[in-house]
Amino acid sequence: MANPTIEKHEFQAEIAQLLDLVVHSLYTDKEIFIRELVSNAADASEKLRFLKTSGTEIADADVEPTITVATDETAKTITITDAGIGMTHDELIENLGTIAHSGSKAFLQQLKDKSGDGKVDATLIGQFGVGFYSAFMVAEKVVVFSKSHIPGEQGWMWTSDGRTGYEIEPADDLARGTKVVVHLKEADFASEWRAEGIIKRYSNFVSFPIVLNGKPVNTVQAIWTRSKSEVKAEEYDEFYKYQSHDTDAPHYRLHFTADAPLSIRALLFAPAKSTELLTMRRDEDHHVDLYCKKVLIAAQAKGLFPDWLRFLRGVVDSEDLPLNVSRETMQDSALLGKLRDVLVKRWLKFLDEEAKADAEKYAVFFREHGHCLKEGASIEWGDKRDAIAKLLRFDSSAVEAGKLTSFADYVTRMPEAQKEIYYLSAATRESAEGSALFEVFREKKWEVLFLSDARDEYVLEHLREFDGKKFVSAENADVKLDKEPTGLDADTAANLATYIKTTLGDRVGEVRTSQRLASSPAIAKNGDSEMTTNMRRMMKAMNRDADLPPAAKPDFELNPEHPLVVSLEKTRHTDAALATQIAEQLFDQSLAAANLLDDPRAMLARMTALLERVCGQSS
Repeated sequence: MANPTIEKHEFQAEIAQLLDLVVHSLYTDKEIFIRELVSNAADASEKLRFLKTSGTEIADADVEPTITVATDETAKTITITDAGIGMTHDELIENLGTIAHSGSKAFLQQLKDKSGDGKVDATLIGQFGVGFYSAFMVAEKVVVFSKSHIPGEQGWMWTSDGRTGYEIEPADDLARGTKVVVHLKEADFASEWRAEGIIKRYSNFVSFPIVLNGKPVNTVQAIWTRSKSEVKAEEYDEFYKYQSHDTDAPHYRLHFTADAPLSIRALLFAPAKSTELLTMRRDEDHHVDLYCKKVLIAAQAKGLFPDWLRFLRGVVDSEDLPLNVSRETMQDSALLGKLRDVLVKRWLKFLDEEAKADAEKYAVFFREHGHCLKEGASIEWGDKRDAIAKLLRFDSSAVEAGKLTSFADYVTRMPEAQKEIYYLSAATRESAEGSALFEVFREKKWEVLFLSDARDEYVLEHLREFDGKKFVSAENADVKLDKEPTGLDADTAANLATYIKTTLGDRVGEVRTSQRLASSPAIAKNGDSEMTTNMRRMMKAMNRDADLPPAAKPDFELNPEHPLVVSLEKTRHTDAALATQIAEQLFDQSLAAANLLDDPRAMLARMTALLERVCGQSS
């Protein structure tokens, strides 16, 4: 005989359709039904807390909101209980029996129209309030017990298999709040370890205590929601180590809130050490988690920061995110772009402030993570590129070994006659200082940036200038020594250059007198004024030979003041064979110094022959 107190309700056709969508289409990972039920419990608890502060009369007012989770593998159930606002009979029908009761039919029609093929496009669903129904992905049956916060209200039980409708009947001896019992198809989600892992992953920072089978679960606080003045340094370090799995304290931390243009609470960290420098492998992951009201939306969220800020750790929480029903994807990519823009600019501003406040501490940071900033400087444009440029640091002839300098500091040291920022690519500082290309700058006491990182020159090519000063390679710089010649006169030097050009033939481009050498006898230069030797070599290493213009023949410049060049001029009139050997050897040595000599065997054999002649062992 049927129980007369049980009310049976059928799902409306569009509700059944939407249930099918939720169960089969919206969620890519079934485990998030636990997150959704915990989030609903937290929302109910938050509403109760608000009613208490507003002076509303509350049943069992002394009972504090707590979320309890119980698993039973034998019974294949998981139960989530809150002491929140609860529901009346009518609210059960409205909230659980009528999904999105206002306009659900029109909403479904909109989805169909948008897709164009009659199929429902799940990505268009906004904050729809149907996370509860994710339970039916894993449930044979869901039973809800609820008692409203309103004093004197009856308790109720709501039951449904998610297919044939639902039943409601009175339930006695209920405490204020809601208990959801999910009768599972499989026992997997009824295991304590599985439930605990899901709660800690998605709901660890819910504002209310979560107790699983009598054990507290969410013991780490969402400190990013607190005022900075309330959080101790050790709390920041503890949170960082928990979130990043790092054993060291972070080098930098940025804790900030913003209300416009978006509501943002963020806690970002820069690790003390770069994992990429330790492993010699690019980190393809992102390490900043995205939350909405302390509920995890995306772990290691891609798109929240650009790849060149991949070293960042931490959390970003925004209440303005228009999420789909599953909380798994962003509905409005334009808004995500706006969020990303705010976060990147704020982090760059923070680094600029830190660099000015403590240059030594910033230098340590840059040595670990500067390669990422260089990557950003080589791809960003506009304000971001300019902001990154201020943060770059390089070795320089004007600072002692082991120190780094900024473009801004370089500019302050420029003499009035200097109009450009010069740089020289070399494997080491010692190589740069010993380069013939550096001689003219050393004599004039003009500063040169020493670039030892393979990507440095590409970065400066992209930046083009700083503070109105163009970046110019020392290889292509039009800089001359300011002194009167004392060696070969102009005509004699020109005749020697013509002789060497004839001697070297097709191996060389132009041969001319140099006005930039002080101690070196000669210098070989890349004949391409548009691309430096280092840039061409780097592009070849990247297998981008097809993008390279045809290589120009190297130019050869002679120092008419150097004794070897003066002696060569005399020798070519007395011993043509020896002069030819010396000219070829001088050219090859200059090519080798400029990294332009591909095969040194001929040069080495010639050197041996010249040494034998000097030692009198060969006629």
